[in-house]
Amino acid sequence: MNEIQQLQSRLDELEMKLAFQEQTIDELNDALTKQQFMIDRMEVQLKFMVGKVKGMQTSNMADESEETPPPHY
Repeated sequence: MNEIQQLQSRLDELEMKLAFQEQTIDELNDALTKQQFMIDRMEVQLKFMVGKVKGMQTSNMADESEETPPPHY
C-alpha cells in the first residue's frame, strides 16, 4: 500500500471508531436519563410512604388505660 492508502485506511478506521463511540454515548445517555427519571419517581414514592408511616399509630395495641379489664375482674 502506498502512503495515501495507509492514511485513508487509518482515517476510515478512526471514523468508524468515532461513530461507534457516539452511538455508545447516546445509548448511555438514554439509560442514564431513564435511571434518573426512575430515581426521581422513587424519591416521590418514598416521601409519600414516610409521610404515611409517620401518620400511623406506633402500635395496634391500645394503652393499658384504654383496655377493658378481663372478665375475671
